[in-house]
Order: sequence, then C-alpha cells, then structure tokens
Amino acid sequence: MKASDRTPLEWVAHLARVHEAQKPGLEELNRYYEGQQPLAYLHPELLEELGEQLRQVVINWPRLVVDALEERLDVEGFRYADDEESADDLWKIWQANGMDEASQQATVDSLVMRRSFMVVGTNAKDPATPLVTVESPLQMQVDWDPQTRAVRAALKRWHEQDPITDAITDRYAALYVPGVTHWYEQTTANGWQEVSRDEHGLEVPPVVALVNRPRLMQPGGISELADVIPLSDAACKEATDMMVSSEYHAMPRRVAFGFDESDFTDADGNPVSAWSRLAGRIWATVKNRKTGPDGDGADVIQFPEAQLSNFHATIELLARLVASLAGMPPNYMGLDTNNPPSADAIRSAETRIIKRAERRHRPLGGSYEQMNRLVLRIRDGRWDPRARSLETLWRDPATPTYAQKADAVTKLVQTGILPVEQAREDLGYTAVQRQRMRQMDQDALDRAMGGDLAAGYGPKPDPEPAELLAAE
Repeated sequence: MKASDRTPLEWVAHLARVHEAQKPGLEELNRYYEGQQPLAYLHPELLEELGEQLRQVVINWPRLVVDALEERLDVEGFRYADDEESADDLWKIWQANGMDEASQQATVDSLVMRRSFMVVGTNAKDPATPLVTVESPLQMQVDWDPQTRAVRAALKRWHEQDPITDAITDRYAALYVPGVTHWYEQTTANGWQEVSRDEHGLEVPPVVALVNRPRLMQPGGISELADVIPLSDAACKEATDMMVSSEYHAMPRRVAFGFDESDFTDADGNPVSAWSRLAGRIWATVKNRKTGPDGDGADVIQFPEAQLSNFHATIELLARLVASLAGMPPNYMGLDTNNPPSADAIRSAETRIIKRAERRHRPLGGSYEQMNRLVLRIRDGRWDPRARSLETLWRDPATPTYAQKADAVTKLVQTGILPVEQAREDLGYTAVQRQRMRQMDQDALDRAMGGDLAAGYGPKPDPEPAELLAAE
C-alpha cells in the first residue's frame, strides 16, 4: 500500500508495528547507558550453578562515553544569517518551553538510542509562544519519505499505570500527519478510538527528529554505544571475575591433612566458623604432624595469595581501546601518565572529542533550525523566508581558559576584524546578557549625545532656587 493511500488508523497500525519491532533494541541500548545490562561472556551453566552467589560488577563506560560528548553540546542561541544580532524572539520561546534542560535530555537519548524527537504545537494560553516538547524514541516512531528523507508521519504512544500493581490502566496515542493531528484512546473491545483532532493546517507533520550519525540508508541514526558495548561487556566480565577470584585467591590458601571439622577450634576450644577457617583466623588443635605411634600424621601447608594483576592489565587494555574508539583523552578513562601533562598536551589529547562534538553541531543544529521554522509558522501563520537561513549558536566545545579566550577576542576587536557583538557571542554570553549589554551601550550613548556626560557618575547638586538667582 502506498503511504499516500493510508488512512489515519492504518498509519497508527503501521507505525505501531514498526515501533514494536525496533523497541527491544532501543531498550537494550538504554539499559547499557543506565548500567543495567546483563552479564556477558559467561558460560550459561556456570551462571546457573553460581546463581545468586554471583553479583555483576558494572563498569559503566557507555554512560561515560555519552556524557563526555554531550557535555560539549550546549546551545546558546539562534541567529538569522543576514542579521548580526541573534534571534532573541526565538530564544525567548526556547526558554519559555524549558528547552535549556529538555534539549540536554533529548541529546542524551539521541546519542544513546540513535534518535529523539521534538514536537511543536499551538499554545492556547499564549498564541505568541508555541509549545515545544521533546519525546523519547521509546514512545515515538516516525516514517521517513524515502525520496526526500523528510518526516511524513509520526506516532507517539503512551500509557498510564497503577502505582501499586503496575498494571496498565489507559493507553493513548497521537498521530502527526500533514494538516492534522489525531488523538486516540485504546479500548480493549474496539481498539483505537479517535477522541479529538487538531486541524493545524501545516503542510508537514509538526515533528522534528534529532538523529545521531544519520547515514544515507539509515535515516534513523546509529547509537554512540555501538562500538563500546562489546568492550564494556568484556570489562564487566573481567571485573566480576576479579571479585570472584579475590574471594578465593586473594588471601593465602591453606590445606590441612589429617583433620576433620571438630579439630578446628579457637583459643577457648570452641569450633570456628567456615569463614574463619577460610580467612586464616586463629586455629588451635592438639594434633601434630608426627607419624608413628606418637603422632597423628596431621599437617597444614599454605599457598601464596594471588596478586590479581592479570585482571588489572586486561581492564586497562580495554579502557585504552574504549578511549581510542570514543576519541576521549586517556585521563577520562582513569589512565594516568608518568609525567603531569602540559596545557598543550591536554589540548592535543582533546582534539578528537572536540572535532566529534563539532560534527554533531551540524545535524543537531539543523534539527533545531527546523524546529524554529515550525515555531514561526505556527506563531505567524506563514512560513518566514528569513528562517531558511537560520543558524544555531553553539558553545565552543574546546576548553581554553577564559583569560586566553578573552585576550584573543580583545585583540580581534581592537584590530577591527571582529565586531563587539560577535566578541560577546564568542565569549559565551547568553542572548539575554547580550541584550542587556546592548541596552547599557545605548543608555551610555544617549547620555553622551544629550550632553550630560556626568550622568552616570554620582549625585548632582540641586539647582539654585529661582528667587535666589533673581535677588542676585
């Protein structure tokens, strides 16, 4: 069936079926980020034999890899390409919707689970401020047009649960297609029933995808954890084996010949526990190692303890591989160097992760720009031609010192290469702060043009009364 021939309920059924097929993989990626993955590389029979005695040690490198990149992806504003000043109206809408915090969550989900989504809608309480929400790929599925790679339909499904029994009580869905948004409620008897709709009249669905590493044949993206998961599983297995070995081999092992359970007693003659015998605490016995009629033939020998250094070396090797694949400096993985690194060495080590963050600026920035075009379309009722050249302003992903950056920007302004407003953007001031600075500049200029050059420098003497001037 052609996509253009599908009815709304057929779109719901199709997108729900696709989402159910992809959801297990997304949930698995989410478990790795949360550090809740199962133990891998362990024989099933051994796992069954140990049972609850074996507790997994989780080295959560997946979260470290994602957070190290996400921490360098901060949006600071938007700008029209033909205007030196930032688009303050769009930034106000961004902040009104709490996108400072929500965009961070959307970026994390995109890096972990390949993609996340933003939905733009009307705001009945404030038509000048359209609503923008971020959505999880665990709840939303979109359909991409194979010709244009644009979103042509999207479905969000969610449910409510009983807080005591965890039973699902109500199921809901929202279908986003060009021109209208359908709202559904599911009943066990009749399936999905439409309860309301929003005839917004948009030519496209009001949904924008934030995709991590999109490819020509994979518009849904690739997880940042794809290369890290096998190495993380190996590290968790090594760490778990190390803890099991420490239980049995990190302490000196003893072998007793010619004894039974009743022969192990403490200083007062009381039997000692199995742990006391294992850990090598005080033993006492009347038996001796002599043979013949005067001896019992008893003997105790001790094996040296294991150092477990083989586990340390393996985990360190895996950490180096993860750092290499993720482009992270070695110190992010706890790998120390012999000599303290210099400032130049630190910047050199961060080159790959900085470039990786800059590469993410383009696809993520394009999604935020498309979101703002929808915001302007809903707010103004028409497509704004200027919005085609929108730019997303990102914080510098590098880590120079503030003094170094201020010195470089100051020199560029003094030589006339950089205007003051651009210098303020480069120094990381927000749109609100830059607006206040422009107002301060304008106030200072107004005072200077008005002739009151001392207006901003303390109180002025009261003018003399007219009658005193007349008397003189």
